[in-house]
Amino acid sequence: MGILQTVKMTPKKPIVFDLGGVLIDWNPAYLYRSIFSSEKEVTWFLENVCTSEWNEKQDAGRPFAEAVDELVARFPAHEEAIRAWVHRWDETMGGAKEETVRVLRSLHSSGHYRLYALTNWSAETFPWALKRFDFLQWFDGIVVSGTEKTLKPNPDFYQILFDRYAIDPRQAVFIDDNLKNIEAARRLGMTSIHFTEAIELPDELSKLGIEIRGSESK
Repeated sequence: MGILQTVKMTPKKPIVFDLGGVLIDWNPAYLYRSIFSSEKEVTWFLENVCTSEWNEKQDAGRPFAEAVDELVARFPAHEEAIRAWVHRWDETMGGAKEETVRVLRSLHSSGHYRLYALTNWSAETFPWALKRFDFLQWFDGIVVSGTEKTLKPNPDFYQILFDRYAIDPRQAVFIDDNLKNIEAARRLGMTSIHFTEAIELPDELSKLGIEIRGSESK
């Protein structure tokens, strides 16, 4: 009678990516440079009218219609520019950050990792990103703040990811360009990489024992 051998499989390591600023180049200034005549005007508008704080509320689930109407009532002279945020939203996108996408491709192709995205993004505009960026299909799961009605750096948003995909945060690696999000992830036990330049990411992953194939990372 033969001897049955049990092969212990090593669980695939979860790697969690932010999207905007890491894999996707998003900047509302791209749109407003085509609306205003000077960089000074663009900066003023984004610091005083369509601010990052205002946009975060849409990332947390507030409908754009409500957000725009509220802002137009406060800044009626800028109604056209405010409404452009929604009607011309695709112009805020600069495209994929190709060097980071190559890293993601290598991780995906290896088959050794579980890949996830945790993103602060409006539920209304995220479907557009899904249609445009094929690499979003490489993820085993994506958690979108606008859908969940909470966002980074709130601990409950990370917990949704952990619970939904059975992720032990102590075994996961998290990559984000926002230091507040990195600090929150570390408090939850995640090994985290503060993303600054794509060219540095393979080395940062290598320090954690995650090797990127040379042909993919160049």
